[in-house]
Amino acid sequence: MPLYKSNPRSYSQVHEFSTHCRWAVFSGVGCSLQSIAEREPSLLNRYAANAQELVVRALSFVGVNYRRGGESPETGFDCSGLVRHVFRESLGLMLPRTSRDISRVGETIQRDELQPGDLVFFNTLRRGFSHVGIYLGEHRFVHAPASGGEVRVEDMRQNYWVKRFNGARRIAAAEHHQSAN
Repeated sequence: MPLYKSNPRSYSQVHEFSTHCRWAVFSGVGCSLQSIAEREPSLLNRYAANAQELVVRALSFVGVNYRRGGESPETGFDCSGLVRHVFRESLGLMLPRTSRDISRVGETIQRDELQPGDLVFFNTLRRGFSHVGIYLGEHRFVHAPASGGEVRVEDMRQNYWVKRFNGARRIAAAEHHQSAN
């Protein structure tokens, strides 16, 4: 079973549908999920189509050394450098440099709404949103942990991560909603 399986009835697509339909009802234009997709290929659709690529690309860096400020597989990654690199290479999205700044981008989502490709944030340095990783599904995420470590996969159900979880963001949905306004 693939790590990501697109669900056409996901919250984001339903929200997109309802937003467009409210406009369609007001303007007297017909509305359907199919007509929305035909009319305007959204960043959300692009994200859903490439979510598996995003996850696979992130996993391809498992074993790359941690390096503070690092943003490439050749020199190593820190947590935000890994996230920035994967989103830039997979989706063409340029994210801010720090995990705290990245935490202000996108749509806030609840833990039980997580989908592969979402970002998960943790308080690992006694300050909120000091660490970020990419959610893979099945309670796992990939991240660049700390000095002396390397990119690896962790289980969010481990006590260490449960205590430090700060929240999650869905980047593409918010980018789509900003571009639709």
